[in-house]
Amino acid sequence: MEIVNFEPLSALAGGALIGVAAAMMLLLSGRMAGVSGIVAGLIPPQRGDAAWRLWFVGGLIGGTVVYRAVTGQGPEAIVFEAGWPALVVGGVLAGFGTRVSGGCTSGHGVCGIGRLSPRSLTATAIFMFTGGITVYVTRYVVGA
Repeated sequence: MEIVNFEPLSALAGGALIGVAAAMMLLLSGRMAGVSGIVAGLIPPQRGDAAWRLWFVGGLIGGTVVYRAVTGQGPEAIVFEAGWPALVVGGVLAGFGTRVSGGCTSGHGVCGIGRLSPRSLTATAIFMFTGGITVYVTRYVVGA
């Protein structure tokens, strides 16, 4: 796998924006910006609780659309190296993992580590270790 068009300044800016947004959400609403928990709260939607969740998810999608419009990147810039079966299995496993661990990488990795939560530090270490092992196995053992 080859990293193409990596730009450290845009990565740094994106990370800073994510951190500021997560901090603002916690400070202004007292809620964590964990995407899996926010989306899970929409199924089934709770009366009086769905609007902010829909705005959050809409902002994630809308932000991508705005970024692509501003930078001139079209949908052809998105390339999946895996086939649809692998993407579906990966999505299901990621969803299962977020339920088992009580959160996702954004909740534990961004918000939890920022609060020095021992549970989040452990979960993030496990995410990273498991991701590294998965990449190694799929690239070098299976050869996918």
